[in-house]
Amino acid sequence: MRPGEYREDPRYRQANREALMGLMLFAANFIWWFGFAYGLGNRPVNEYAYVLGFPAWFFYSAILGWVVFTVSAWLMVKYLFKDMPLDGQGGDGHK
Repeated sequence: MRPGEYREDPRYRQANREALMGLMLFAANFIWWFGFAYGLGNRPVNEYAYVLGFPAWFFYSAILGWVVFTVSAWLMVKYLFKDMPLDGQGGDGHK
């Protein structure tokens, strides 16, 4: 690399990709929660269906949603995220 030449650290690309995946997971979680909470919960209380003693809107939006997105986040970190050194050394050894 010549003096004055800029070369982006390759870790930035991976970090940006992982941040985008996290935002997409957050957006999916919000859509899931909003859809079930307001989709099933937007009716009179005497018309509610119940799952395990909880109103269906609460069970699907809060309880099942938590399980689904906790497992999704774990799978995403395990299989899609990469372990990178954070000590200032780039992938090819330059500082």
